[in-house]
Amino acid sequence: MPLSTFILDVVRLALKSLGERRARALLTIIGISIGPFALVAMTGMVLGYSAYVTHQIEALGQNLIVVSPRQNFKLTNKDLDFMRSIPGVEDAEPFYMVHAKVRVGNEEKDVIVYATSIDLIFKAISGLKIEQGSKPSPSSVVEALVGHDIAYTSTGRQVHFVGDALTITIYKPKHGGGFEVKRVTVLISGILAKFGGAFFLSPDTSIYLNKNAGHTILGLNQWSGILILAKSSRYVPYIVKVLQKAYGNNIDIISFQGIARIVSSIAGAMNFIAFSTGLSAFAVAVAGVAATMITSVMERFREIGVMKALGFTDLQVLTMILAEGLMMSILGGVVGVSLGVAGAYALAARGFVIHGMMSTIVIKAPPKISAGLILRTLGITVAVGLVGSIFPAYKASKIPPAVALRYE
Repeated sequence: MPLSTFILDVVRLALKSLGERRARALLTIIGISIGPFALVAMTGMVLGYSAYVTHQIEALGQNLIVVSPRQNFKLTNKDLDFMRSIPGVEDAEPFYMVHAKVRVGNEEKDVIVYATSIDLIFKAISGLKIEQGSKPSPSSVVEALVGHDIAYTSTGRQVHFVGDALTITIYKPKHGGGFEVKRVTVLISGILAKFGGAFFLSPDTSIYLNKNAGHTILGLNQWSGILILAKSSRYVPYIVKVLQKAYGNNIDIISFQGIARIVSSIAGAMNFIAFSTGLSAFAVAVAGVAATMITSVMERFREIGVMKALGFTDLQVLTMILAEGLMMSILGGVVGVSLGVAGAYALAARGFVIHGMMSTIVIKAPPKISAGLILRTLGITVAVGLVGSIFPAYKASKIPPAVALRYE
């Protein structure tokens, strides 16, 4: 008998056998599908969010380092000069920063106001572009460059234009706790193009003023920190090391390059956890397939004996039983992967909410469903079917025809 004919006959017999035991086969297929569903949905979500977060952090500047003083420590011009003198530093500028709220149409939005060198911001953040207007003139303390989401409502309607006066409600931290509320008015000199949903230091919800505005307009007497721009990303670890050695616990250092690496490692750990969780579901599926196939062999004891009496070899019987488990695994894998993809996109549509002291951030990132993930999941599912079927198939292949024909 040609091999192709034998394979077609085996597939037909497997489908016929499953059709005769629809309820049991369906339950087994559902049990098998849980593994690929969990693996695809969880892994796709983890990879999607980690890729999104890493991309956003990298877009904020692989060469940028933010230095902030801790409580009871003050950064001065002496510190600024020292940081500018570190080998590998291209530029360093102090900045003032406050949380604020602005009215955008009928909405009240949480924003962050920065007073610093706007030229350095543009050097550090790749992809930052002005959609309308221009940067504030260097001598102005009232002109502001505003993020896209400050000029436009959530529905896309523009409510603030270049030349408009914008009232900002500022919340300044007070010694001993709480906030001091202050209202200031600035003139919009430019509006930034949409940058994207950066969850940290988002240009879309930021207002940029010249450095002198920090004291004169915002009323701040102390720098919030210093922005350091490295000549290239390879200098960042060295600069961070020099700062840590020079200042110890007096400052906090944020390196976006370092954060991106941490996010990648956390994502790797979460991906491993998702994979392990999926494997536990597959382990249950192995038991389900084995139970179904053992029951099937017991019910077909006499049928298998007749086949062997008619000339079926042990290998042919083994292949026939394995084919049934394989068919259930393939169907379960296809169902599970399909549901996993749908589930991943459904979960991603809801977004990931981060609650902060001043605002709530919702991160929405599409799941990362790759061909490699789907093929790997289907491969594991097929292996589950083979592992669960191999013992029942072996037992079936060793059934003596004479004993099977006497079986009632």
